[in-house]
Amino acid sequence: MFEATTILGYKGEYNGKQYAIIGGDGQVTFGNCVLKGNATKIRTLYNDKILSGFAGSTADAFSLFDMFERILEGKKGELVRSVLEFSKQWRSDKYLRKLEAMMIVLNKDHIFILSGTGDVVEPEDGKIAAIGSGGNYALSAARALDRMAEIEPRVLVEESLKIAGELCIYTNTNIKILELA
Repeated sequence: MFEATTILGYKGEYNGKQYAIIGGDGQVTFGNCVLKGNATKIRTLYNDKILSGFAGSTADAFSLFDMFERILEGKKGELVRSVLEFSKQWRSDKYLRKLEAMMIVLNKDHIFILSGTGDVVEPEDGKIAAIGSGGNYALSAARALDRMAEIEPRVLVEESLKIAGELCIYTNTNIKILELA
């Protein structure tokens, strides 16, 4: 069984400017062994206007990325319409329903978690989402930092992922971050 990854997405305002940021660690684990410590699990989509990241099976995640990118192109980068169409296709396809991966997709206006069962979840606060083995650690840290400090969004994501990497054995602190500012 592969265990791996913490992905954290954040969107918000800082100093009057809108931000969308996604970060992820680089650990890929098989059983009790670390197979790789510097994997890249985040990327930009649709002419660098959408950020995305995955947790779960790498092969399954690449299938989801490809499908989602095709839908984004067809919907001209409209994230909400693309996410809804993606969910419809995911739930109606027997092959896709068996994929073991989750995704976070976001831009400056919206953030969504796409679950392994085809569900679309918009975070309750509308700005912070996390997935993967250390997702709950990163989410807790990000919520605390967001509520208690006036902190740059990139720093908030990086520090939250570091905390997750210190607590979750399937997450490391080899962090990569992408942002739309």
